[in-house]
Amino acid sequence: MEHNINGLIGYSLEATDGEIGEVVDFYFDDETWTIRYLVVKTGGWLSGRKVLISPAALLHTGFGPGLIPVNLTQEQVSTSPDIDTDKPVSRQKEAMLNKHHFWENYWGTGGYGGQMGISNRRLIHLKPSERDPDEDIHLRAISEVDGYGIHATDGEIGHVNDLIVDDENWQLTNLVVDTHDWIGGKKVLISVDHIQAVSFFNLRVSLDIPKAEIEHSRLYEADAYNDL
Repeated sequence: MEHNINGLIGYSLEATDGEIGEVVDFYFDDETWTIRYLVVKTGGWLSGRKVLISPAALLHTGFGPGLIPVNLTQEQVSTSPDIDTDKPVSRQKEAMLNKHHFWENYWGTGGYGGQMGISNRRLIHLKPSERDPDEDIHLRAISEVDGYGIHATDGEIGHVNDLIVDDENWQLTNLVVDTHDWIGGKKVLISVDHIQAVSFFNLRVSLDIPKAEIEHSRLYEADAYNDL
């Protein structure tokens, strides 16, 4: 089932022995645009620490309004490696986290731990100037791209308002583009397959289609994506 990302913010994650906390953000792979972790702010039981939870831990049974169950205990979460979510997360830190929870490393497989993703997904590369050839950091926060300008092949056409994710493989499938003054303020859905480049310096997502095609894209209807 597909959901809008903004609609999942604030959902509570429930361990097998109690509540963990609430979802405050998501990390996605900036090459494949696949969700790799939920960023969860814990409650008072863990002093409000933020932890990363892989989609591999989510249970598809027991979902309810505002609630997502996970196959973890509070102890497993409390003893997981302490990762500063306000700083870039390296593959080394991810490997430590995955080892603790017995999650498979997703890199090299196209999937998150324990499940394959979309194997034929086209990689979306950053501009060479925006990627240090020696760095191994590929995670980006969803909140980071909120509001990014959308540039068609013939000019600007709006900004990122939300994203759509498929909870079967946690692949981001569509951008929700707010066209505001360009075409009457409509919100339309644009497949991530049309992303040609992303500039995290210029806060811009460049597409491989013209404005006219965006103008006639499928309209975004929030009610169709915010029901678990």
